[in-house]
Amino acid sequence: MEVTLRPIGVVHNSVSSGRREVKWEKVESEIEVNSEWADALDGIEDFSHVWVLFYLSGSLPPESPRTRPQGRDDAPLVGRFATRSPVRPNPIGLTPVELLAIEGNRLQVMGLDAFDGTPVLDLKPYLPRGDSIPHARVPEWLTRLQSRSTYRKGV
Repeated sequence: MEVTLRPIGVVHNSVSSGRREVKWEKVESEIEVNSEWADALDGIEDFSHVWVLFYLSGSLPPESPRTRPQGRDDAPLVGRFATRSPVRPNPIGLTPVELLAIEGNRLQVMGLDAFDGTPVLDLKPYLPRGDSIPHARVPEWLTRLQSRSTYRKGV
């Protein structure tokens, strides 16, 4: 089976693909939605947050199904699907972002961990009832990595 995806827009921000150590939660980006999809944005301004699905265009295919999160020796060797690493079989990123403003086909968002020029595949509203999982469980190694100052958003 072949799957074909077409971008619905593009990310604009000040972060080039060569920069890896970025405090993504503080990055403000603009998502420029293609004009043919502008009407699909009607009503999205009423949401405080949206999910952004995007193509990790600079990502390389994985060499192994296992990895150490963030390439750290103090992290366990885990399956690639147990991480948020951009090195994936299908390079698709997913991030919830704060919607700051919308003007025409341009959304101003905060916290999108995507480089300038990244193709956007889809936008979906964040729904607290369905998207928030109050008693979600995470492994100990992730809690440990997140507590350190060197933790990066894309584990």
